[in-house]
Amino acid sequence: MSMPAAETQPKKKRMTFKMPDAYVLLFMIAFICAIASYIVPAGEFDRVTKGDVTTAVPGSYHSIEQSPVSLISFFTSLQDGMVGSAPIIFLILFTGGTIAILEKTGAINGLIYNVISKFRTKQLLFICIVGALFSILGTTGIVVNSVIGFIPIGLIVARSLKWDAVAGAAVIYIGCYAGFNSTILSPSPLGLSQSIAELPLFSGIGLRVVIYICFLLSSIIYIYLYTRKLKKSKDASVLGTDWFPAAGMGEAGKEEDQSVPFTVRHKLILAVAGLSLVGFLYGALKLGWSDSQMAATFIFISVLAGLIGGLAANDIAKTFITGCQSLVYGALIVGMARSISVILENGKLLDTVVNALASLLDGFSPIAGAIGMYIASALLHFLISSGSGEAVVFIPILAPLADLIGITRQVAVEAVMLGEGVVNCVNPTSGVLMAVLAASGIPYVKWLRFMVPLALIWFLIGLVFIVIGVMINWGPF
Repeated sequence: MSMPAAETQPKKKRMTFKMPDAYVLLFMIAFICAIASYIVPAGEFDRVTKGDVTTAVPGSYHSIEQSPVSLISFFTSLQDGMVGSAPIIFLILFTGGTIAILEKTGAINGLIYNVISKFRTKQLLFICIVGALFSILGTTGIVVNSVIGFIPIGLIVARSLKWDAVAGAAVIYIGCYAGFNSTILSPSPLGLSQSIAELPLFSGIGLRVVIYICFLLSSIIYIYLYTRKLKKSKDASVLGTDWFPAAGMGEAGKEEDQSVPFTVRHKLILAVAGLSLVGFLYGALKLGWSDSQMAATFIFISVLAGLIGGLAANDIAKTFITGCQSLVYGALIVGMARSISVILENGKLLDTVVNALASLLDGFSPIAGAIGMYIASALLHFLISSGSGEAVVFIPILAPLADLIGITRQVAVEAVMLGEGVVNCVNPTSGVLMAVLAASGIPYVKWLRFMVPLALIWFLIGLVFIVIGVMINWGPF
């Protein structure tokens, strides 16, 4: 007996688009740039150097002989990008090693659990304290990707306070990223971007602190108003009736009394880390310290924190290396992205791109040009979700472009930082966001219903400060 035709035919696989890995995307961009060196006219600006800053001379662009990038040069540019980015790559790696040491001693977990246990019954105070704590950890780059590990704590507290999973995740995740998106002291992407733009490391901190405070306050108020709506109506949740979709959350209440010690030793470790960072900040602003001294500061913190924490020398070394390994992906992508700049420079195309962008912005006021940079950075972040990757691709173009249209490089850097920052928490290509949603069981579409209004508020805040930066001629300091 013959089988029905429908059953004998193999099922057709549905074709689905999968976003390429950041390395694949950057490799493709680099390859396209190499091909473009055979087609796009080569050219360059005249440049002048004042102190440590080299700037393009507006109106001096001129054509030069074509400089095509050969196949061998294309592949060697990948290594050249890594070598050229070595200081930043090692700084990022050492950041991971230092964080691993602090986590190994229990100081970070002890601080977070202690704060949560003290203020969990006072809702507004809880949101303020925990949000501020995570924002500080985020704006300094201490807790960024690892925020995922703290999401279960937020869910446990949310259940005890009669919130939904969105509110519980938001206090932790948005608290952290309100700080990271308005970064003040993060080695990457802020330190990286300023290094590429030839600005003093962590310069312009005064206005950045004001931006950070605005991001944090708007986030705290937004989350608090959402929790108030939850208290008033069971239908107020963006999740509908299923407030805790994640599997196993029915058992969350059993973990409520979990306690983590926060000892004098932990406090001493955090004090040492904090004072060391303050010392570096002074050195960066007053003594001209750069990424090399910051890397040294991280090593100093790691060794001293490990010894205070009672770790043996071998444990300090192994933990530090393990922490470095956790950031290899993010660190090497800096070099991968830098190779694109190497190809554009070798092919004499970088100035051609800048000149084309400048022509597009010709006639625009500096304010309009800065806003254009801001919006372009936000759109580009959907393709390059790595902040450091975007910085290395975009800053070499925007820094000289800023010189041409009358914008300070500090404003150009901040346009990129805020541009990528305002879309970080809605970007579907963000691995951290997708992991947070997976850990809390929140569907992406429902998260957008909650997050988009806050992202728009952040966007408007960023827009205001970009305009202010242009108006005050925001310089290196």
